[in-house]
Amino acid sequence: MSVTLFNPEGLPKPDVYRQVSVATGSKLVFLAGQVARDADGRPVGGGDLAAQVEQCYLNVATALAGVGGSFDDVAKLTIYVVDWSDEKMPLLGEGVGRAAAKLGVDPVKPITLLGVAALGEADLLVEVEATAVIE
Repeated sequence: MSVTLFNPEGLPKPDVYRQVSVATGSKLVFLAGQVARDADGRPVGGGDLAAQVEQCYLNVATALAGVGGSFDDVAKLTIYVVDWSDEKMPLLGEGVGRAAAKLGVDPVKPITLLGVAALGEADLLVEVEATAVIE
């Protein structure tokens, strides 16, 4: 595996993400923000944050598979959520958990979570971008 994740001593040790990602490999991959669209561009999970998060994670995995990688190669995620509030955390976790179960991966990565006013299209509730390192 080209990515090692950990929480160094002296920093908080959250359950839902890791503080540090150390990546080695020969190919650095930067993914555009993935949104809740299927392969044909149709919306997925209208109004349902958990369903949209799940689709975003699945799209990240699909994009990485297209360049010879997998979700395990992700070194860092940035998640943008429209009108973020703490009450949305369980829905975010539900979507991540469902995607992880489908993909058979550990979804715990270094994550930056940002609340935003809006995304590129009115029906989008979340967008996930990723950086990965592939051997």
